[in-house]
Amino acid sequence: MFMQFEHRFFYFSRMPANQPIGIFDSGIGGLTVANAINKCMPNEALVYFGDTAHLPYGDKSPEAIKYYSLKITKFLMDEGCKAIVIACNTASSLAYHDLKLFMGNQIPIYSVIDPVVEYMTATDQYKQIGVIATRATIKSNVYAEKIHLQKPGISVKSLATPLLVPMIEEGFFNDQISSTLIHTYLSDPQLQGIDSLILGCTHYPLIRNEISAFYNPSIDIIDNTEIVAKHIYKELKRMDLLNQDKPLPHQFYVSDFTDSFEKSTQLFFGQQIRLNLRQIWD
Repeated sequence: MFMQFEHRFFYFSRMPANQPIGIFDSGIGGLTVANAINKCMPNEALVYFGDTAHLPYGDKSPEAIKYYSLKITKFLMDEGCKAIVIACNTASSLAYHDLKLFMGNQIPIYSVIDPVVEYMTATDQYKQIGVIATRATIKSNVYAEKIHLQKPGISVKSLATPLLVPMIEEGFFNDQISSTLIHTYLSDPQLQGIDSLILGCTHYPLIRNEISAFYNPSIDIIDNTEIVAKHIYKELKRMDLLNQDKPLPHQFYVSDFTDSFEKSTQLFFGQQIRLNLRQIWD
């Protein structure tokens, strides 16, 4: 299904530094990454696409996720983005290598997984790492494989926590419902004995305090949003792609619109933003 795009991904030349950074996710959860990038690089304009029509990705097939990711990437490139961030662990785990293949070296693309793996393996501090994420991310085993490739001696204990995303999307956190569900997941024997926990979904930073309270504070909670933002800053600086001009306005798109999505943006981005409906599916 990817061949129809093959020749379209190679006519893009190196983008000027004042062009925006493209960010996409299966919904609006990736706004946590966008928010971190905005704070780390306030001069950068952002073009965000949330595929709310196909939320959640965690229950979709790998081929469907790759297809959605490729279509969104094409949209962001057509918008003139100088770099693209896959602000979704599920899409990062399943579509990242396909996107790199079809984009070549024309513009950089970043997953939210590799910077975290680099962070976790750059020290000898972590020996028993836990990972919580969607079913698709856990099934891909991407964190364990990448961490073991860097440091084979590290133990990685992974647990699918599929109910956390809809819980957060519906606004149930910092209450009895979220406390009960988080306690149930984190009490799972699979996560016993860990010294750190990777929040392997961009929704999960919104419940970081509740997760930290559960462990109180016996383990390190790894929020990938700040790690990813700092990594992208270093990369864009290295490539001389940091914007020095007045930034363009941010743009936020979704593939399906409801009032509840727009109202929820404040939870993820720190302020309510206007979402624009954009249909990109043939």
